[in-house]
Amino acid sequence: MPHALATVVFGLAASLFWGSGDFSGGLASRKDNASSVVFVAYAVGALLLSMLALIWREPLPSPINVLWGGLAGIAGAIGLVAFYKALSVGRMGIVAPVSAILTAGLPVIFSAFTQGLPSFLQVGGFVLALVAVGLISRPERAQGRPEGIGLALLAGCAFGCFFILISRLNTTSTFWPLAVARLVSMLFLLALGGFRVRKMLPKRTLAPLVTLSGACDAIGNAFFVLAAHIGRLDVAAVLSSLYPAATVLLAAIVVKERVTRIQSLGILCALVAIPLISAKF
Repeated sequence: MPHALATVVFGLAASLFWGSGDFSGGLASRKDNASSVVFVAYAVGALLLSMLALIWREPLPSPINVLWGGLAGIAGAIGLVAFYKALSVGRMGIVAPVSAILTAGLPVIFSAFTQGLPSFLQVGGFVLALVAVGLISRPERAQGRPEGIGLALLAGCAFGCFFILISRLNTTSTFWPLAVARLVSMLFLLALGGFRVRKMLPKRTLAPLVTLSGACDAIGNAFFVLAAHIGRLDVAAVLSSLYPAATVLLAAIVVKERVTRIQSLGILCALVAIPLISAKF
């Protein structure tokens, strides 16, 4: 498969798995603490990634890969907890596109310094993204500003940093560094919770949702790393950041979410801005 096509395929696969995992994790977070859901989801992901590393007989990661993976794990934990909390208190169809703008935008800015300046179309994408945030965040008549927007912005910043950090991995291994990232994330969450393991365990009834969330998140991360290794970071990040499409679709079908016309226009602008940002590709 040509590298350009492989980048597109892997990036879109990452967005599909992330969007599905975010929907599952968001639903679970509405019934329990977001930190608990993320902790167990990361445990599932760490186990799955370790199994894949053993199956593919990957070499153990180098110290520099462990470092990048650990830093990425902290950023990912902050992002996912904030994102799941945003999904639990706000509308998934609004929260997901807002976070995706920063998730895609930060790696593009980073790539501008490391791989060249963005094109005029990409700049137009940034402008459209800002318009989208304004429309999506517009207060409703009787309900005020949509809930979860601040958390969604924090999640987007953390996810963008995760993308940048995890792209620093060398190509000798994929699954082990991601497993390390998951383990560091778990330790980080345990430290925040006072190292009380029982406090970090969600309700047993949520096990299917949390397991699905952890598996989809881990597989999505693996696809993103493959996309970033094969092609440009900004292209991989932007394509992977299309995850709101899956989240919005599942939210509309499963929980029957609805948004105002203005917010729908904002969501449309956000989804259009993301591929515009990758126009240089």
